[in-house]
Amino acid sequence: MICFNSDYTEGCHPAILEKLEATNMEQTEGYGEDAYCKEAAEKIKKACGAPQAEVHFLVGGTQTNVTVISAALKHYQGVITAKTGHIHVHETGALEACGHKCLAIDTRDGKLTAKEVADFVDAHFADESFEHMVQPRMVYISNPTELGTIYRKEELKALYQVCRERGMYLFLDGARLGYGLTCSENDLELSDIAAYTDVFYIGGTKVGALFGEAVVITNDALKTDFRYNIKQRGGMLAKGRLLGLQFSVLFEENLYFKIAAHGAALAEKLKKELTDMGVTFYVDSPTNQQFPILPDEILEKLKEEYRFSYQARIDEKNSAVRFCTSWATREENVNALLEKMKTLLGQY
Repeated sequence: MICFNSDYTEGCHPAILEKLEATNMEQTEGYGEDAYCKEAAEKIKKACGAPQAEVHFLVGGTQTNVTVISAALKHYQGVITAKTGHIHVHETGALEACGHKCLAIDTRDGKLTAKEVADFVDAHFADESFEHMVQPRMVYISNPTELGTIYRKEELKALYQVCRERGMYLFLDGARLGYGLTCSENDLELSDIAAYTDVFYIGGTKVGALFGEAVVITNDALKTDFRYNIKQRGGMLAKGRLLGLQFSVLFEENLYFKIAAHGAALAEKLKKELTDMGVTFYVDSPTNQQFPILPDEILEKLKEEYRFSYQARIDEKNSAVRFCTSWATREENVNALLEKMKTLLGQY
């Protein structure tokens, strides 16, 4: 069985495994105070062009989202998100269990626009009973989104400006950031994200690491006591060096971007060749998540050899599904999938 159902089915990049083995018996400080975490933080700050930023390492995406958002908000405040946002649909209500409501906006492609955010916030404060409702204080976006779409530089700048004007924080979830920054349609740099958000994170779990996310805080107001929040949310790993070491390797000689580019390129190949076969897509994604619409009969046959994710019912005979590529995807497996698709489509 060949897996295209997610981008974290493999372990980690061999360079990380080698470094973990080579340093296994070293004695280091705990809780992220070790030399590897400090080294990784400096590499990330340099890559972001943000020497004054703070960098913290956590284990996984849900933990990171809850820790960042709950650290920034008071109990009566909530976070604006697209209805498809990860915090709203794929985290079992983790944020709301911590007392912060997701203020969801319906979007066409998983992306929030500056106008949508401005209209939402303005409508809140225009209501004479606004103090009886959850106050919007943060905007949450992900890049790429849950639908594989990406934010352009001007879109991010516009969102950041709206947040500045209305006294809100902008938080970017970068669980799949590498695939967004290396796809052919991208015009963002890490330095742009550091400049036009208050806090974001660089995903390692889905881009070459065994586990781990690197939180980058650029807004001084969010830096105070952040480690208290990490500890309270169960994120202060005793053997924190395991996180720092992985990111130190990923940010050595541009490895993070090289391996992410591999996953993005294979997704683009999948998209192009399926398009040439006449396949249409649920959403126009330029990144490592692709959402073809295929006949149910074909999908049933594909399941015999491949794993993928169901996305949506299109009509009585067709469904949209998700195929994920990653840093570890083999091109021969993509080629085999395409050949199988071509054969099945020819028979349909």
